[in-house]
Amino acid sequence: MGRAVAASLLLFLGGCAAVAPPPKKAAPIRIDQNPYPSTYARYPGVTTLIRGATILDGEGGRIDNGSILIADGKVQAVGGPELAAPEGSNVINAAGRYVTPGIIDIHSHLGDYPSPGVESLSDGNEATGPSRPEVWAEHSIWPQDPGFSRALANGGITALQILPGSANLFGGRSVVLKNVPARTVQGMKFPGAPYGLKMACGENPKRVYGGRGGPATRMGNIAVIRQTWIRAQEYNRKWTKYERDGGEIPARDLAMDTLRGVLQGKILVHNHCYRADEMAIMIDVAQEFHYKISAFHHAVESYKIADLLKASGICSAMWADWYGFKMESYDGINENIAFVHNAGACAIVHSDDANGIQRLNQEAAKAVAAGKRAGIDISEATAWTWLSANPARALGIFGQTGSLKAGKVADVVLWNGDPFSAYTRPDKVWIDGAMMYDAANPAKRPVSDFELGQPGEGDVK
Repeated sequence: MGRAVAASLLLFLGGCAAVAPPPKKAAPIRIDQNPYPSTYARYPGVTTLIRGATILDGEGGRIDNGSILIADGKVQAVGGPELAAPEGSNVINAAGRYVTPGIIDIHSHLGDYPSPGVESLSDGNEATGPSRPEVWAEHSIWPQDPGFSRALANGGITALQILPGSANLFGGRSVVLKNVPARTVQGMKFPGAPYGLKMACGENPKRVYGGRGGPATRMGNIAVIRQTWIRAQEYNRKWTKYERDGGEIPARDLAMDTLRGVLQGKILVHNHCYRADEMAIMIDVAQEFHYKISAFHHAVESYKIADLLKASGICSAMWADWYGFKMESYDGINENIAFVHNAGACAIVHSDDANGIQRLNQEAAKAVAAGKRAGIDISEATAWTWLSANPARALGIFGQTGSLKAGKVADVVLWNGDPFSAYTRPDKVWIDGAMMYDAANPAKRPVSDFELGQPGEGDVK
């Protein structure tokens, strides 16, 4: 009897051992998509009520004799003269002036082509091969570039995207910055803003690489682009399988890491492209490889395919009247921005220039005037969407900034007159509710460390 019980017990224990769970697999290693996170911390601000201003809210709305309350880094309320100031607030009487969201420049090279424009500071194009998605613009940015403070003080720029140059078909990652003084680029990085991928088509890549082993024609450009996306898809499949099932770790490739981020929808494509036919081809390529183009930049022929851009949900970042300086820009027209907007597509005014960034409000005014001459009446409030809401959407930061709505960060400009006038300049600029520029206060006029001790015109003996 005892032997039978023992045998039964052994069988029971053996059965338990047979169904015991296997040891857990080690969690797969995952690629850190943001190894250089933002260290930005907003500057201190005070509760401020601006009253009596004409408010353009950035989304097409206008309030005359309006008021806006800023506190704790946020827009707390926007309304009429009845808006009350909390006790202890700084109250600004802005009668006869305008309040707008800060301008966002979606296409800038400040910091990686800084001032002074000398060869030793030229760090925007990694022109050593037509496909260089592994480079990151932030690793070239010089935070002491005097252009940042000039863009703030003269142009009301509160945020901007810094892109690599357009020598390459794949130029590398872009980065979105807050326009604040900082010792490091990480101290300027816009928290939570997606990375971008700079792509280019047309004349620049074939001109740069045509004589040294790269594509020499437009068809060659597209072939290299497609071959590179095929590699990226295979890389994405390997890493997705590894992250799901474990096993042998695939080899890392920095270039493919960036492109994989695009295929996963985490990195936004910003495509330098002038001609309508090339933009249409790039839309087809994006559909072939299942990625999204956020915006075409420069885009002087967007007016020819505005319906395609609207259907694809792609923005066009454009100049008001800068065209004709090379063949692919020859067919630009002054009405480009107005026509794109009038077709229901997303229009953006951009600079691509250290001087132009200081007057994007005037560029928008020129585009409004060109539209009116063509019979398209665009209001000031609507035109401001080209400078704030639309670039914010294309950069993936509209939930945080780009319009004056309660709960959004207080990126605000008080202008000393009508911002569509060539005679108007910022009076005061707030970023995250902190006053970063005040025309009446020399202590609130940021100066780069690089400029300190440099002789001014009046100092030269």
